[in-house]
Amino acid sequence: MDKKFSIALLLSVTLHLVLAVFLFLGDFTSEPKPTPTPAPMEPIQAVAVDKSKVEEQVKKIKQQKADDARKLKELEQQVASAKKNRAKEERRIKDLEKQRKKKELEKKKADSEAKKSKAKAAAAEKERKKKVAEKQKAEKAAADAKAKRLKEQAEAKKAEDLRKKKAAEKKRQEQLAKERARQDKLLAEQMASEMASRQKARRQQVMTEIARYTALIKQTIIRNLITDRSTMEGKSCKLTISLAPSGFVTNVQLGQGNPTVCAAAKTAIYKAGTLPVSKDPEVFKEMRIISLTVVPEF
Repeated sequence: MDKKFSIALLLSVTLHLVLAVFLFLGDFTSEPKPTPTPAPMEPIQAVAVDKSKVEEQVKKIKQQKADDARKLKELEQQVASAKKNRAKEERRIKDLEKQRKKKELEKKKADSEAKKSKAKAAAAEKERKKKVAEKQKAEKAAADAKAKRLKEQAEAKKAEDLRKKKAAEKKRQEQLAKERARQDKLLAEQMASEMASRQKARRQQVMTEIARYTALIKQTIIRNLITDRSTMEGKSCKLTISLAPSGFVTNVQLGQGNPTVCAAAKTAIYKAGTLPVSKDPEVFKEMRIISLTVVPEF
């Protein structure tokens, strides 16, 4: 950047000098030669150049040249000063870098020494802990051996006590087992007798209920039966009826008997739709499919 500026400044000064010489040495007082013409013409008036103006212009150019030289010198001085400052700054930076590297080396050395000291201390602490651990291990082994011996003695005594206790308990249990077997046998005999009595009573109750509901079903069928004395008197029909728990008739099968009575009985059953049934599950189980004989009444 400084070099380009210096070249431009020199070119500017040179051009001004050339212009000044041209103005100073140029002959502006000579009259121009007339051009021959066939007809007469008026003379051309020459213009005189004012030397004071030329000198003033030359003076300005010289002043400009002096100013440019001064500026050039100032610039050169600034460039030299800048180079000097830059060199000084570079030396300062180099010194700082040397100081930094020196401090870095010193720090590395200090860190290395500290690391060695730390490792040495860690090794000493490790050895101390090892000895403490060995001592504790030995003490624990002695304590464990003593505890094991006392435990074995206690277990031997406990085993002997337990053996005696088990022997006594076995004898007692054998006696209890004999007594329990005798009582269980007696209780079983009593329960069997009672169960037989209950079953007999229950069976009688169920049969009674079945008979009662069979009679109610017959009454329902007779109530809905359309009879004809001339064709039905003295006749009968055997039926098998399937019932739902609600008493709803799910199926009617005709058996032996008079066809007219059977047809009328079937119609009467479906007309009723629902027949009386027991809410007792055991009773209903016995009469879920019931067979009965219908005899018309007159």
